[in-house]
Amino acid sequence: MNFIKTDISGLIIVEPKIFSDCRGHFFESYNQKEFSAHGIDINNSQDNQSLSYQNVLRGMHCQLNGHEQAKLVRTIHGSIQDIVVDIRVNSPTFGNCFSIELNSDNCLSLYIPKGFLHGFLTLSTTAIVSYKCDSFYCPSSEFTVQFDDPDLNLPWLRNDVIQSDKDKAGKSFKELCKVIGQTTK
Repeated sequence: MNFIKTDISGLIIVEPKIFSDCRGHFFESYNQKEFSAHGIDINNSQDNQSLSYQNVLRGMHCQLNGHEQAKLVRTIHGSIQDIVVDIRVNSPTFGNCFSIELNSDNCLSLYIPKGFLHGFLTLSTTAIVSYKCDSFYCPSSEFTVQFDDPDLNLPWLRNDVIQSDKDKAGKSFKELCKVIGQTTK
């Protein structure tokens, strides 16, 4: 596996070695020894999988108050635009975002450490997304920020999105900053 560091500390793209032949392909999507050797120790507490239709946007979500989650995200089928925002208090990259296309052709995964907003937009007709989490989902600690918050100005590839009622009711980035005790970027 190739572990590619990004400009945001701890945020890592994982590129597997793909073995292809006339039957198709094979790759390891996770290997605890390889991940640990590159500073990624994800205690897999929960595996999640979603099926989303084109233009569905899930996010921007995080968990707070000791329930933060590190995630390893990959697309099993289809294509998504995955976006994260660093919300780690006192981080030199606080408020910075990172965007990547994860799809079933490039087979990339994104390791997202604790302390990030996360969301994705389905680019293909359908997409199946899988993510490992290092802690359990805690609904009472979840915070949702509007995907189109002007203070974040996220580089979504589309604005005509389909969202859940919960995501439509998301708060502002400024409100999140107040909750976590951080001044805005």
